[in-house]
Amino acid sequence: MMIDPPIDKLIKKAECRYALVCGVAKRARQLETQYPELLDEQKTKAISYAAQEVYEDKVIIKRDGQ
Repeated sequence: MMIDPPIDKLIKKAECRYALVCGVAKRARQLETQYPELLDEQKTKAISYAAQEVYEDKVIIKRDGQ
C-alpha cells in the first residue's frame, strides 16, 4: 500500500484516476530505462519515485491531445 505521497492528494494532480495511473507508470518506465543509477542511489522503486515527482509537481500529467 502506498502511504507517501498520500493518494487522496495525488489523485488531484490528474483529471482522472486512469490518467494518473498511466502517467505515473509511464514515468516509472522512463526512470527504469534512462536513470537506473538514480533509483539505486535513492534506494527506491521506480513507481514510488515517479509518484513523488507527480506529487511535487516535477512531472505534470496531461492528456495526449493537449
